[in-house]
Amino acid sequence: MEVRGAFSSDGGKSHRELTPLRLIRGVVCLLVLLLTAFMTLVYCGFVSAVLLRLFSIHLSRKVTSFFFGSWLALWPFLFEKINKTKVIFSGEIVPARERVLLIANHRTEVDWMYLWDLALRKGCLGCIRYVLKSSLMKLPVFGWGFHILEFISVKRKWEVDESNIHQMLSSFKDPRDPLWLALFPEGTDFTEQKCTESKKYAAEHGLPILNNVLLPKTKGFYACMEDLRGSLDAVYDVTIGYKPRCPSLLDNVFGVNPSEVHVHVRRIALGEIPTSEEEVSAWLTNTFQLKDQLLSDFYLQGHFPHQGTEGDLSTVKCLVNFVALMMLISTFTFFTIFSSVWFKVYVSLVCCYLSSATYFNVRPKPLL
Repeated sequence: MEVRGAFSSDGGKSHRELTPLRLIRGVVCLLVLLLTAFMTLVYCGFVSAVLLRLFSIHLSRKVTSFFFGSWLALWPFLFEKINKTKVIFSGEIVPARERVLLIANHRTEVDWMYLWDLALRKGCLGCIRYVLKSSLMKLPVFGWGFHILEFISVKRKWEVDESNIHQMLSSFKDPRDPLWLALFPEGTDFTEQKCTESKKYAAEHGLPILNNVLLPKTKGFYACMEDLRGSLDAVYDVTIGYKPRCPSLLDNVFGVNPSEVHVHVRRIALGEIPTSEEEVSAWLTNTFQLKDQLLSDFYLQGHFPHQGTEGDLSTVKCLVNFVALMMLISTFTFFTIFSSVWFKVYVSLVCCYLSSATYFNVRPKPLL
């Protein structure tokens, strides 16, 4: 039985109103995030992910992780401290700094952002990577960031994506490099129409009928396990639920929705996952069947089991990171606008390089 009623823990209100204050605050936050992203990419990203990579991929990733982990930390700061969204973790307590493959349900367009809240608490924010659709690489500025952070772009056609996926995965095998590789096996965000089509396909092929998730696509997950099994510590099965309803990107930015984000984490030892493709496919389908039941219980009860596995973010640490980053970005901005013309030339050339590198999906190889 499918249950997706809107519920709320704040006296029955379905969502928070978009007041003028929230509107102004959201616009300011967007502008700050865009400016800081651009300056971090141009001044820090180019040096760490391009120049340093000519000498050492490991060192390049380490420095890139530091700078972009600081920038990505602005998003949990926005969600949890500015917008007062309550992020509630449940399930198992997972160790810090593991190398993991993370699989999650894809309820809305912003699920992947809330994985940052968990990664920040585990000290892995700067090393989280996603498998995402290639059209997102065309986003201004942010597409450059996805490229520098080594996200795996896919066109969602296996015959087209297979070689690129294996090529990228082969570069993630160094156990010295921290790794959180996030995969959404459903392949797209959840809608009622897609759910109906998924159910029809399941009925025709004798597969489980799922109400709250789509049938997972298994080839990408199998490729990840095949290539990375020897260098991973575990697989994290993450299930995300929202109250009172699923948010859009603008809902998040303006703080009108959600009021609560519930994140259930299950750590799976690699030995529990089979090795043959057929068995892996069946295992993943069964995992999503369990995830479907978990979400059904969540919509009925309003929470996942075993809440409280992670604490709140430190406000002091968030503020220190914000102030330090803003001081650095202010310095970059000052030199770009008011200093020598050579800074403007540098910025222009870096923008040209990042645009072409992202478009052609190329990265420099070490000289030695």
